[in-house]
Amino acid sequence: MNLLHLKYAVETEKAGSINKAAESLYIGQPNLSRAIKELETSLGITIFARSAKGMTVTSEGERFLTRARKILAEIDSLESTYKSGLKTKQKFSISVPRACYISEAFARFTKAIDLYSPAELFYNETNTMNVIKNILENDYKLGIIRYAEEHDVYFKEILDEKNIIHELVAEFSYVLIMSAKHPLAERGDIRYEDLKSYIEISHADPFVPSMPACAVKKSELPDDIDKKIFIFERASQFDLLSENTDTFMWMSFASQKLLERYGLILKKCSDNHRVYKDVLIYRNDYHLTDLDRCFITELCRSKRQYIRN
Repeated sequence: MNLLHLKYAVETEKAGSINKAAESLYIGQPNLSRAIKELETSLGITIFARSAKGMTVTSEGERFLTRARKILAEIDSLESTYKSGLKTKQKFSISVPRACYISEAFARFTKAIDLYSPAELFYNETNTMNVIKNILENDYKLGIIRYAEEHDVYFKEILDEKNIIHELVAEFSYVLIMSAKHPLAERGDIRYEDLKSYIEISHADPFVPSMPACAVKKSELPDDIDKKIFIFERASQFDLLSENTDTFMWMSFASQKLLERYGLILKKCSDNHRVYKDVLIYRNDYHLTDLDRCFITELCRSKRQYIRN
């Protein structure tokens, strides 16, 4: 039995004729007549008695239509209940620098997502100027920017001018990450001079010439290493550090789990005193959602666990 045919039969009784019912249902009269006939044949009953004066409901048709109306009403009620009770799609978007403590916070945050509700999460790793652009132009709701402490005024002026709220997340100095088999792995005190013989791995996108803050970014670390490899994708950086024991990279933090996975170690450089800031940003007219606050909680937890000022 076809539920659509039930609807056709009930509407035909209500309209009083096939022609009026066909107009109400926006279907052809021959198609409606055929559907009613198919319903009657499948049930083995006559719902409508047909005569030159029109159609009248039979006694067995009346009993059938009474139950059909109840069934259709129940279906409408069921649909209404669940459609009105559907949860709003969970949405979250953030642009961030490449940082292990942030990605680990995001991984923990995803565990809090309601698995029984639809969700869309966007996590974009990029440079500082692109983070700001994503907030202003690409509908990203949250961002984290990173810059050297001496550029604090410069970036705060940009953010204030563009009506972007900014809140400090962490302050730290970069450490070196390298293979446990690196020639400097056992060195107690690493200096800038020691690094000149080796290959530095750098994030590629901060050095794109079109970036307004390109010169600012380039000045943040020693620029006298004459062998550099620029890579956009973070996992490839770790693969390269693991495979090529003459490479090293500057970073804020790496978990012990990640270090063990790739056979890497962290080392301090006594010459490096520069302090960096990670700053949470979002538009002044944006109101933080429960998901946003959940992520920020995990971010602060991750920062307390791993970042040592």
